[in-house]
Amino acid sequence: MEDLRYVFFDLDGTVTDPKEGITKSIQFSLRKFGIEVTDLDSLCPFIGPPLSQSYEKFYGFSHEQALEAVDEYRVYYKDRGIFECYLYDGIKELVRDLHESGVRVVLATSKPEGYATQILEHFDILKYFDVVAGSTMDGSRVEKADVIRYAISKLDDFIPNKAVMVGDRKFDYFGASECGIPCILIGYGYGEIQELVDCNPFRIINTVEELHNFLDSMKKQE
Repeated sequence: MEDLRYVFFDLDGTVTDPKEGITKSIQFSLRKFGIEVTDLDSLCPFIGPPLSQSYEKFYGFSHEQALEAVDEYRVYYKDRGIFECYLYDGIKELVRDLHESGVRVVLATSKPEGYATQILEHFDILKYFDVVAGSTMDGSRVEKADVIRYAISKLDDFIPNKAVMVGDRKFDYFGASECGIPCILIGYGYGEIQELVDCNPFRIINTVEELHNFLDSMKKQE
């Protein structure tokens, strides 16, 4: 691919490492159901997919219980967990350089859009994003493909073959594929390597530095 014009980024596990905030929020929410989890690492599979689906998958919650758990999760997350995260080294420079070179930088996350915007503001990188697209609090837009379509609707004259999605989980790959966008999966996030390989994405890249260099190579040469 040449003449790269749009880069879509996932947030959790791609731009930020959200492990502490998300796992502590999950731990907090599970206590309401009498479940005490002391090993926060065991909750890392919650990072990436829509929360309600993960409560159902990993704890056998009914749909109604899962929605209740999400509400309880947000009690902790909205005030504390949201900022218990950090930018991966080199990400700020990457999105800044893309933005300054004229590439449209887009956030496409399953995290509620308001939270995502707060996080980008907190790390002073919101100014480098042309579009911020996230899920809705009421659950009406949570699937990655729906979030990407929503982001695309905010872009004028969008050309799929001039775009790439960057994420760390199979959900990013499937969402991008459904929207006709090639996907780069990164190995420094929360997807197991076999998960990434099984997707057979456009490229697997292991570090932010490698990602920066690769995206630079995809931009149109003057």
